[in-house]
Amino acid sequence: MKYILLCSLTLALMGLGHAQPQRYSEQMAETATKLWPDSFSLGKPGTPVKWSYDLGVILKGVEAVWRASGDARWFAYIQKQMDYYVQDDGSIKAYKREDYNIDFINNGKLLLLLYQVTGKEKYYKAAALLRDQLNTHPRTSEGGFWHKKIYPHQMWLDGLYMGQPFYAAYAKLFGEPEAFDDITNQFVLMERHSRDVQTGLLYHGWDESREQAWADKVTGRSPNFWGRSLGWFGMALVDAIEHFPEGHPGIDSLAGILQRFADAVVAFQDHRTGVWYDVVDMAHRPENYLEASASCMLVYTLAKGVRLGYLPDRYIKSAQKGYRGILKTFVSNREDGGINLEGTVMVSGLGGTGRYRDGSFEYYMSEPVIQNDPKGIGAFIKCAAEMEMVPTRKQARGKTVMLDYYYNNEYRTDATGRKVRYHYTWEDQSNGGYSFLGHLFNRYGATLVSLPTRPGTATLGQADVYIIVDPDTEKETASPNKLEQPEIDAIAAWVRQGGVLVLLGNDAGNAEFEHFNQLAGRFGIRFNEDNELLVKNDNFEQGTVQLEKGNRVFKKPYKLFLKEVSTLELNAPAKPLVQHGGKCLMATAQYGKGMVFALGDPWIYNEYIDGRKLTPDFENYEAADAWVQWLLKNAKTIRVQ
Repeated sequence: MKYILLCSLTLALMGLGHAQPQRYSEQMAETATKLWPDSFSLGKPGTPVKWSYDLGVILKGVEAVWRASGDARWFAYIQKQMDYYVQDDGSIKAYKREDYNIDFINNGKLLLLLYQVTGKEKYYKAAALLRDQLNTHPRTSEGGFWHKKIYPHQMWLDGLYMGQPFYAAYAKLFGEPEAFDDITNQFVLMERHSRDVQTGLLYHGWDESREQAWADKVTGRSPNFWGRSLGWFGMALVDAIEHFPEGHPGIDSLAGILQRFADAVVAFQDHRTGVWYDVVDMAHRPENYLEASASCMLVYTLAKGVRLGYLPDRYIKSAQKGYRGILKTFVSNREDGGINLEGTVMVSGLGGTGRYRDGSFEYYMSEPVIQNDPKGIGAFIKCAAEMEMVPTRKQARGKTVMLDYYYNNEYRTDATGRKVRYHYTWEDQSNGGYSFLGHLFNRYGATLVSLPTRPGTATLGQADVYIIVDPDTEKETASPNKLEQPEIDAIAAWVRQGGVLVLLGNDAGNAEFEHFNQLAGRFGIRFNEDNELLVKNDNFEQGTVQLEKGNRVFKKPYKLFLKEVSTLELNAPAKPLVQHGGKCLMATAQYGKGMVFALGDPWIYNEYIDGRKLTPDFENYEAADAWVQWLLKNAKTIRVQ
């Protein structure tokens, strides 16, 4: 296959040089919005729109672009696409539970995102419909989900991606710890029944009944190793494992499967191009071809597996080689200045009615290969977004950012009636959460942890950056925890040894100040318990803070939005960082080998950096990114013993 390919590839584009990497993830997402601007349809104009898993693949890629940019139009695109299907009562247009099609589950990941960000009950109800399907979905005798009701007794590699990441995300969000045993079992069964001992590769499908013509009468396996099915399985592993509770034995099981899987697929990576063939072990067959979607999925699997810590670093070289090959082999220019994805096989399956899909090599070669297939585009966006983080992850690798969950300890009721922690937490994706801030720290390789107990020498000794935000008052928590002298002494000693402490207050009446100021006072800082930058409704300009050039933290003159901030009174060693109207809003203090940052507002919560509320001229996301880099750079990784 020959395409009109991009010719601008350089080492810098791969993050291997010094130039700013090109964001191919965003460029391909732009292509997706042009191809599917309103509702998602694979057929000809006028044909009924389907509740198709392809949509979920693209939109998960778009979600990654949103988090990497803070540009709200990407979230708006996700919501617009899903709202075509999700009705006000939570029902889903074109979804048929009675079909028991595991593909129908995939889009549920976006429903969970929309529920967490917006809090709208309709998204929860729609996600719960899909979760409920799994309760009665037909299974093999060992508990493996059938691929579809019309494909009885069969498990396909594809189905692991369609069902398990959603299942795991739902279980984590709504407190179903027992589900993780079931999720683990799905992967264990699939590997057990489909893995080839000689190559380590997994066959596309397995029929427990051995009734299908494509099924080996002894093993029940299909005849070949189809590239995209391997990609689905790999993505399923890394997308599901990140939701597992810490310490769950399933993590070891999935990590072992991932390691064996990675070893196998890397062995069949094309040496010349770095990508993979449609039937991965038959490069010698002249009819065979390099296939885009499989290559994108496998690169994504390797890169994310390394980022999550479940694969050794050596796999990044294979991922980088594969990504270079993807850009060279499959990415072409569009007439409108954008990019296309070439070389994706439109579909491949097993069995069925009408034309029977026998799983032979000849069958796989007979399926059409097209430009801009949605599965390929979605896989490319996910792959590119993951690879675009590779160059930055080394900057703070090995450093840990600890967020206080003890002094800020608020709960609310979720859609299921459970009491759940929220407000300035890593997990909270609503306006008051810190999920976007967590993504920025992750971008540079930092590990995120929370501290739900009183800080002390031992706990602080595990952190490089410690953030305390908005200590509770009695109106927020019935019995709020307050900073006492032993903790203040421990925190000060930790900073003196090289830790970076972040103190984020709030305006008058919305934070506990007496004890918080006892800690801040150790570093020459006092929160004034006032209320600067009053903003009426959405008159955002009233909250404008224009930074000047040469700021020692924010290197560029960003236009910031701040609202209702407690100003700061300073004494040595504290120094003003940002002032407005003659009043200090932000300050830093060098204390021993460590550093303290103070601001009288939680500021960098989702509402003001995810792009959904502020007008585009504000640069809170970019400033937060610069701030995160400064914090990590100043953390000396000298741990208190």
